[in-house]
Amino acid sequence: MKSGWVILDKDSGLFSRTAGGRIARMLATKKFGHIGTLDPMATGVLPIAIGDATKMIPFVEDTNSHIKEYLFSCQFGFETDTLDVTGHEIARNDIIPTPDMITAILPKLTGRIMQTPPMYSAVHISGRRAHELARRGVSVEIPARPVEIFALEYTGRHGDSWHFCVRCSTGTYVRSLARDIAHMCGTIATVDMIRRTHTNGFDISDAVKLDFLEKVFNNSGDLGQYLKPIDFGLGDIPVLNLTGKDAGFYRNGGFIGTDAPDGMYRVYADGVFIGIGMVTNHTLRPQRTI
Repeated sequence: MKSGWVILDKDSGLFSRTAGGRIARMLATKKFGHIGTLDPMATGVLPIAIGDATKMIPFVEDTNSHIKEYLFSCQFGFETDTLDVTGHEIARNDIIPTPDMITAILPKLTGRIMQTPPMYSAVHISGRRAHELARRGVSVEIPARPVEIFALEYTGRHGDSWHFCVRCSTGTYVRSLARDIAHMCGTIATVDMIRRTHTNGFDISDAVKLDFLEKVFNNSGDLGQYLKPIDFGLGDIPVLNLTGKDAGFYRNGGFIGTDAPDGMYRVYADGVFIGIGMVTNHTLRPQRTI
């Protein structure tokens, strides 16, 4: 079974789980996962873990840069129940802000802010997903929560669409950000495009399209060349290299004495990645082995 990461440039209209499943089937495995679900409407970077790479998902999520980057656009003057163009219109007005109004309020939405997620979101409310309650017609109040906006820029208008770029923390909802930009300008808005260009250390420059992978597969090409190594997303974790008997002992769950400082390590056996370990009091203990 092949293992590694496929960095997908997801197309609009595709569920993240569906995309992962299609890639896993081409690679003849049922073992897959992904980091950072994208809305079906959204496009862009979706890291898909295949095989043993799924064991690394918690470590990538916990130790990598949590900065995400999105390009998005919205239309002012109407709002839908989902806050994007896939939803049903619930309000309309004729108030369109000026570029100066927009650039003036963006600093107020930069830094650590409180943000209320959309009703159509994966946020848990009393043990249920908010979007499940919304589809059943149940109205609930979603509490605001802290997120961090590292940079927010207005990049121009193209027709009815006003374009932005944001670098933000995990948990930020772009649809909510567009809503709040509009409200602070005294109007309403609906997102018509979201494209993620960076997440958890994975970048759009490394991404491939699903239809391209399917063409390679259908022409009996080697999909393995588009698999990144299992340790691809772990670059922020320092390295500890084992040799000889220590490597074999570690792989079998054994503890290894070491002079390395306390902390988490990527563990290698003669240069080959074999898992994640934790050093405490000069002892290396396996956290996850490959």
